[in-house]
Amino acid sequence: MRIEIIGTESLGVRGLCCVVGINDRKIVIDPGVALGFRRHGLLPHPVQVVASERTRGAIEKTLRTATDVVISHYHGDHCPLVDANPYQMSLEQIADSLKHPRLWSKGMQGISLNQVHRATALARRLDRDFLVAEGLSDGPLSFSSPVPHGEGTGREGNVMMTRIEDGSDVFVHASDIQMLNDEAIEKILTWQPTIVLASGPPIYLPALTREKQEKALHRTLQLAKHVDLLILDHHLMRSREGERWLDYVSSLTGHKVICAADFMGHRRNLLEADRVLWYRKFRVPKGWHEAYARGEADTKPYRNISKISL
Repeated sequence: MRIEIIGTESLGVRGLCCVVGINDRKIVIDPGVALGFRRHGLLPHPVQVVASERTRGAIEKTLRTATDVVISHYHGDHCPLVDANPYQMSLEQIADSLKHPRLWSKGMQGISLNQVHRATALARRLDRDFLVAEGLSDGPLSFSSPVPHGEGTGREGNVMMTRIEDGSDVFVHASDIQMLNDEAIEKILTWQPTIVLASGPPIYLPALTREKQEKALHRTLQLAKHVDLLILDHHLMRSREGERWLDYVSSLTGHKVICAADFMGHRRNLLEADRVLWYRKFRVPKGWHEAYARGEADTKPYRNISKISL
């Protein structure tokens, strides 16, 4: 089994995109990219836009030879969009590559009206049906029934998890469960995975109380006890507090819990967490974002800067 994580927060963008290769199948999960559109009152710094461009290019390249594409849900950081903003994965960029792979998707049950509109727009533009995969299996692939997005108490609805088996190796992509609900953890454990890629808890949100953090820690330790490797990223790595939480959990588990950058052997690149610092260190000309959206400005002046550490 060959696993490559393409885009997530420790790699500089919002998302949880990966590609898994087994035998003659190449499975791309959640081919979406986003940047927090406005955080701390600031639009994405151009170094973040550089990361978005690179990630979108990597997804486009890997989709050209994909045999299967999985969409866990229809948030803009997990799927291409017909009406993408300048920092997201536009369907137009990859439409030709989505004409032939098998498309496995989250169904319409338990998602917002906005997500339903996005799914409908994708299917209409591609002129093909998306197979509702929840509860189905196909060779090495299995898909969960809907599980809660995060706590499952708000408007975020639910998501679909993916299991991929290759001999004694079992990989699970757990999307936006955020370690905030028991239902998803229980399902993952029944799948007996060796490696799990999941969203960690959103430590940066004030609504995540100390009690909820402690419960997330308990679920994380429970899951880590039963797998060879647990990769936590996405919501967790949107803040330096989240990074410290990850390192603490890793120390408790004999380093069985890591982030995507660690897994890929890359430097951690928490651009979302450091947006304010990037603005302080490298100014952004007035009107740059508007000019970029019109195609009248590019990221060239920032491409080398993006390789440094703050």
